Amino acid sequence: MINRVVLVGRLTKDPELRYTANGIAVATFTLAVNRPFSNQQGNREADFLNIVVWRKQAENVANYLKKGSMAGVDGRVQSRSYDNNEGRRVFITEIVAESVQFLETKGGGGGGNREQSGGGNYGQSNDGYQNNPGQQSGGRGGQSDFSDDPFANDGKPIDINDDDLPF
Repeated sequence: MINRVVLVGRLTKDPELRYTANGIAVATFTLAVNRPFSNQQGNREADFLNIVVWRKQAENVANYLKKGSMAGVDGRVQSRSYDNNEGRRVFITEIVAESVQFLETKGGGGGGNREQSGGGNYGQSNDGYQNNPGQQSGGRGGQSDFSDDPFANDGKPIDINDDDLPF
């Protein structure tokens, strides 16, 4: 049997972080995921899916994601039920995230053109901690030196030959 879900969408509100009686972190949030087609009026509809994430990832989600942030979720579908105060059976279907990827830089939440493309390695690393998209790797201790940037145009027009373009 296969129970696998991969989603990319935007958070509809800030994540809610709680702790179980045993001190285990759990965060919940709702992810708005666009449908791949338009309705009869030509508008794209979205599904609003409840996501649950546990432990260290829950704390990272609560600390770094907010309403409007774009995130990728890899997990499974889970359904459960309980009897409410009125004695009625309530059924809940949710996505239990095994991995949550942060798809925008920290200041880019809700923006349009600051998102990462190509599935960069932002998000969870193999050790279970979130990578910091703004952190420089290299020998300068995180200090960035823009004078070494070969793509800085210094306010001058950039001359690019059409033969240099990959498309």
